[in-house]
Amino acid sequence: MISHKLSVAPMLDWTDKHCRYFYRLMSAHTVLYTEMVTTGAILHGKGDYLSYNNAEHPLVLQLGGSDAKAMTECAKIAEQHGYDEININVGCPSDRVQNGRFGACLMAEPQLVAECVSEMQAATSVPVTVKSRIGIDDLDSYEFLHTFIEQVALAGCEHFIIHARKAWLSGLSPKQNRDIPPLDYARVYQIKQDFSDLEISINGGIKSLIEANNHLQHIDGVMIGREIYNSPYMLSAVDQQIYGVEKDLISREQVINLMAEYVDEYVSTTPKHGNNRAWHVLRHTLGLCNGLAGARQYRRYLSECAGQADANGNTLKEAFLRVSQ
Repeated sequence: MISHKLSVAPMLDWTDKHCRYFYRLMSAHTVLYTEMVTTGAILHGKGDYLSYNNAEHPLVLQLGGSDAKAMTECAKIAEQHGYDEININVGCPSDRVQNGRFGACLMAEPQLVAECVSEMQAATSVPVTVKSRIGIDDLDSYEFLHTFIEQVALAGCEHFIIHARKAWLSGLSPKQNRDIPPLDYARVYQIKQDFSDLEISINGGIKSLIEANNHLQHIDGVMIGREIYNSPYMLSAVDQQIYGVEKDLISREQVINLMAEYVDEYVSTTPKHGNNRAWHVLRHTLGLCNGLAGARQYRRYLSECAGQADANGNTLKEAFLRVSQ
């Protein structure tokens, strides 16, 4: 059974399989999420949207959709691929997502979300979870959130990840929806009090492991997104500070060497399409040295060199030479 004490949020164009492998080097216990993958991509797309490295477990597929039949078919496929959980996106406010009738707009249709949860769980043995906001537009009362959680929980969902901001479905961009609506952590805490038998995780604006541990005094799990992407070395202390595991801290140099090996393998086995093979991986490591002297030079070197045709693992090592440790 997965412990969700700390997880990395699903982030479009960021938490791909290379990014997740990088994160797993620093923490064995942090729960990792895919980028949101739509049912249409899985059922009709030409790419393998569900591929991952076995080292990434525990790994959750975040699924975007609202048609219960399609969601169930995708759940079966995800189970066959070996995903540990499936998470339904009921939090993304983008126009594209709304046009597909999924994401945050589904908060207004709890019975439809409940139907998806029920049918997906009946067809698979993989736990199905839901990630939502605290409300949408003018549907932002505590009673609205309470009713949503209650109805979806009755369908069998036992774990909810709640972004502690409401979403405006029009008037704000997805980026603005991550910053402008005020945070209301107390509302998420109250949900945990009212549904003590459910597992409740909190998301939104959390910037440190100290903050995460403070939240864990009130709820079951913490999900962090952009802060980890911008300062990924934060993950190196998660197993010790969040999960209480006694182990040595992995050094940045060790992470660099392991990622260099990964880049070399990826470059050697990936067909050459343009000059960006190494960059596909190395772009996720730009923040690794943030806070150290020379971090700016490290980022600049990677930005200038990782997209070149001959870039490989040594490119990452060369960048790291700019850092004073």
